[in-house]
Amino acid sequence: MSAIRFSKVQKKIKKRLDVAPLSPIPTYRLKLAFYIICLALFALLGRVGWLQLIEGSTLEARARDNQTKKVQPISKRLSIVDRRGRLIALDEKRYRLYAQPFRFRFPGDLRGTIRKPDEVAEKLAGKLFISAENLSRQFSNQNYRMKIAEGLKPDVASEIRALRIEGLDLEPYPQRIYPQDELFSNVVGFLDYDRVPQAGLELSLNKELSRREKIRSFRFGRDGTPLPSDLEPGVFNADNVLLRLTLDARLQEVALKALREQLIKWNADKGVAIVMNVENGEILSLASTPSYDPNKYWDYPASRYKEWSVQELFEPGSTFKPINLALALEEGVISPDGTVFDSGVVTVGGWPLTNWDKKPNGLLDYAKVLEVSSNVGMVNIVQKISPERYWEWLHQLGLNNIPQTDLPGAVPGYIKDKQVFIKQPIHQAVASYGQGFSITPLKLVQLHALIANGGRMISPHIKKEFLNESIQFHNRFRQNDPILSPNVTQTVLNWMESVVENGSGKGAKIDNYRIGGKTGTADQTKDGKTYDSKICSFVAILPIEQPKFVVAVAIDGPKKNHAYGSTVAVPVARKIIESLIVIEKIPPGNPKKNVLSAQR
Repeated sequence: MSAIRFSKVQKKIKKRLDVAPLSPIPTYRLKLAFYIICLALFALLGRVGWLQLIEGSTLEARARDNQTKKVQPISKRLSIVDRRGRLIALDEKRYRLYAQPFRFRFPGDLRGTIRKPDEVAEKLAGKLFISAENLSRQFSNQNYRMKIAEGLKPDVASEIRALRIEGLDLEPYPQRIYPQDELFSNVVGFLDYDRVPQAGLELSLNKELSRREKIRSFRFGRDGTPLPSDLEPGVFNADNVLLRLTLDARLQEVALKALREQLIKWNADKGVAIVMNVENGEILSLASTPSYDPNKYWDYPASRYKEWSVQELFEPGSTFKPINLALALEEGVISPDGTVFDSGVVTVGGWPLTNWDKKPNGLLDYAKVLEVSSNVGMVNIVQKISPERYWEWLHQLGLNNIPQTDLPGAVPGYIKDKQVFIKQPIHQAVASYGQGFSITPLKLVQLHALIANGGRMISPHIKKEFLNESIQFHNRFRQNDPILSPNVTQTVLNWMESVVENGSGKGAKIDNYRIGGKTGTADQTKDGKTYDSKICSFVAILPIEQPKFVVAVAIDGPKKNHAYGSTVAVPVARKIIESLIVIEKIPPGNPKKNVLSAQR
C-alpha cells in the first residue's frame, strides 16, 4: 500500500514541475503596453506642468495661508494715576491654562509615554482652586486642546510651569485691574471681558489709552509651534507713558465716605460731591454714590455706569441765587448797598410765589437776601432786568450748552425757548430762585467758579497730563475772556460769606477760615406733574480773601422730614472742606475782616 501511495505522490510532484514551453509575445501586446506607459507619462507630465505653470501661484498662496497666521496682539493700555501718583487703573499680566491630554507626559518619561488624566489632575489640583475629580473629568476628552482656567497670577503660573508637565500650556494676556475698587469707578469706567471699554475715561480716551500694536505674521513649524516672521528692532521695548489725573485719592475717599453716610442717614437715592480749583478748572474730587466695583462690573446694574453729575439735569434752586445777584449787579439794576422789600408773597402772571417758609422778611439788604434765602426778594431783584436781556445772560453763561470739559458724557442744560421765556413773565420769576430750568451739578460748579475767580469761565477737567520719565504732555484748555467784572464777583463773594457766618450755611463754618456758600432745596418731579421729591445742595467757596476752591454737594431724594440743603448737604461739605484744608495746606485767614464791610 505504501509503495502505491509513494508512486502517486511522485507523479503529482512531476506534474507540478512541468514547465510550459516558451513562445514569443505578440508584437501588438508590446506596442499596447508601450503606448499605455507613454500616455501615463505624458498625462503625469501634463499635470505637473499644469500645477507648476497654471496653478502654481494659487497653490503657493493657499500653502502660505495654511502655514501663516496674522495676529493682532492684545495691546496693553496706559496706566492711570491720581495727581499724587496713586494707581487707579493698570494692566497686569495674567495667564490662561490650556491642556492637551493626548500629550501628557512627566519629566523623564520615555518618548511615546502618555500619562493618565488622573495622574496629571493630582499634581495640578494643588495649584488651582479646582478639585482633582473635576480636573480629571475635564481631561476625559483626550482629543482636543481645552481651556482649564484663566486669570492666573504670575506666581501661580510659575508653580504650574515648574511641574514641567508636557501637554499643559500657559498663555499670558493683560488684564485691566482697578486697585481703588469703587473709589474712581464713576470717572474711570471699565473694560469688559473682551477688553472693550464700556464707560468713563476708558471709553472716552480709548485711543489715547491704547498702545498701538502692529499686526504680526506667524509661521508654524511641523509641530504647530508659532514662529514670528516679521519682528522689527524695538518691537518689545517697554512703553512707560501713563495718564495722570487731577483727582486726589485721599480727598475722593473722604467725599465718598461722607456721601454714603448721609445717604443712609436720610434714606436718599444718590449723591455727588465735586471739588474744583477755580483758577485752572482742575477737579480734585468727583465722588458719587451709589457706585460699582469695576473689577466686578457684572454684579451691578448698568444704570450705575454713568456719572450723573455730568449726565443728568436738576433744578439748582437757591444755589443759583448768587449767580442772579451777580447778573443784576453787572446790569446795574441794583447797587452793593441797596435793599429790597420782601412781603412774603409776590404775584406774577396770576401765579402767587412765596418764600420757602411762607413768611415775609421785610426790608432786606442783598447779603440778607442770601442769608434768609428770600424767593420774593430775588423775584423783585431779577424783574428789574428786561426779560430779553436776562435770557441772553443765561444763554451767555452756557446753561443750554455742553460745558467744555474732558469728562465723558457731559450734557447741555435746558432753558425755555427765548420767545416763550420773554412772553411769559413767570419763567423769569421762577428762574430768579433757580427753578424752571435745569443744569448738571458740574455746570453749577463751573458757574460758582465764575464768581470765585473774578468773572472768568473756566473749563472743568480731570485729565492733567500724559507723563513718562522724561516728557510731560500737559492738558491745556482755552482761557476764556471775563464775563463778569471782578468788583461784581467780589461783592457777591462777601454776601455769600454772610450765609456761612449768619445764615443757612452755618454748619460749614470753620474757625479762622473765611468761607462763602449758599444752600439750596429744590422740589423735583418724576412724572412732570407732581413735585414729590427734593434735591438738597450746598456750594462753598474758600478762602474768601483769595478764592481757590469750589466745593459742591448735591443729595437727591432724601425721604425723611426736615431735609434741606442746610441739614443734608452742608455736613458733607464741611467734612470735605476740613480735609481739603489739610491736604492742600490752606493757611488760616483773618475772619475779622468779614461781614460788616460786606453788608455796607
